[in-house]
Amino acid sequence: MLQLTKKAIIESFVKLLNERTLDKIKVKDIAEECGINRNTFYYHFEDIPALMEELLRLETERVLLRDTEEGSWEEAFIQAAEFALQNKRAVYHIYNSAGRDIVKRYLNAMAEDVMTHFVERIAQGIAAGEEDKKLVVRLYRAALVGMIEDWLEAGMKYDVERIIRRVGLLFEGNISRSLERSAKECRNGYNY
Repeated sequence: MLQLTKKAIIESFVKLLNERTLDKIKVKDIAEECGINRNTFYYHFEDIPALMEELLRLETERVLLRDTEEGSWEEAFIQAAEFALQNKRAVYHIYNSAGRDIVKRYLNAMAEDVMTHFVERIAQGIAAGEEDKKLVVRLYRAALVGMIEDWLEAGMKYDVERIIRRVGLLFEGNISRSLERSAKECRNGYNY
């Protein structure tokens, strides 16, 4: 029962975030939307920022536990970003509030997970250096998070999924080529 109430509070919060900015949402609003009293809200969450942290923590956890056998990093990233893409207004409202750092941590964790799994899968059979693999992951993570932040800063006015797929097409094969270069360098005695 407690977990169902907590889930209902989170779902009500997301619904409200899709309708209005974070500063226009009060505990009273969430409680009314959810059909609970304020004390029940406070039993589960200290305040709205704690609720916001929990929402994105749960989303990050969902991403980390998902099946990682997608065919491309683009599809994996889009699947991992499902919450953000389905709740654009909510993420936009959090991002444009005091919750910006929370959104950035969520995006970084999500992109890091996606790229780590993808790079490790591509690296099978390639004797690339571990530090080089980490560099590739960090480069793509920074690029993906930067693209999402640009999209948020632009008011989500363009199709970010299309842009991610286009970047994947333009850079297709670069990860495997980078890992092969790393393996060649390792064979030649260079160890980063």
